[in-house]
Amino acid sequence: MTDAQDHTEELKNNDFVEAADPFALFGSWLEDAGRSEPNDPNALALATVDEEGLPNVRMVLLKDFDERGFVFYTNFESAKGHELVNAGKAAMCFHWKSLRRQVRIRGGVVQVPDTEADAYYKSRPRGSRIGAWASKQSRPLESRFALEKEVARYTAKFGIGDIPRPGYWSGMRLEPVSIEFWHDRPFRLHDRVVFRRAGPEGGWTKVRLYP
Repeated sequence: MTDAQDHTEELKNNDFVEAADPFALFGSWLEDAGRSEPNDPNALALATVDEEGLPNVRMVLLKDFDERGFVFYTNFESAKGHELVNAGKAAMCFHWKSLRRQVRIRGGVVQVPDTEADAYYKSRPRGSRIGAWASKQSRPLESRFALEKEVARYTAKFGIGDIPRPGYWSGMRLEPVSIEFWHDRPFRLHDRVVFRRAGPEGGWTKVRLYP
């Protein structure tokens, strides 16, 4: 890395450390990731807990975010859906390897309004909308052929007409109470800044953390 590149990277780090609005900072980082990540810059690890407190984590896609929170979609009859509804809280982690950045988010979860879920559902490819009907997500599947039969059944059922959103399929919004930004630095002396608030309507406090 040249001296000029070093200086540019240092300026970026200073902007990150001095940022006052975590949502604006996240938006800037997500935009950067859109230019540098080879696949799915909106991919995140979503962590939940089951009824025994045992954690579960899986990759999902962020579909929207604003000052209200971070939105993803799921089948509420899946393991993930049950855990989100029962616990009412979750955590997310974005990792952008190309940028050497990470964002960790924690908070409560709420279902998005039906109008919001309907609008997103209609934007999905037709095959994905049929898939939401055909897949009994997280439940035992006897064979691939059984799944393909369900796809064929719903394809025939809906024909070329509209495909309504299943009542058990919708979006969840994570309303953050903690957003931590992490940036790689040499010798593992990383930059870490965490924004915290008491609840979704509260004001943010910001603390810099030891790496």
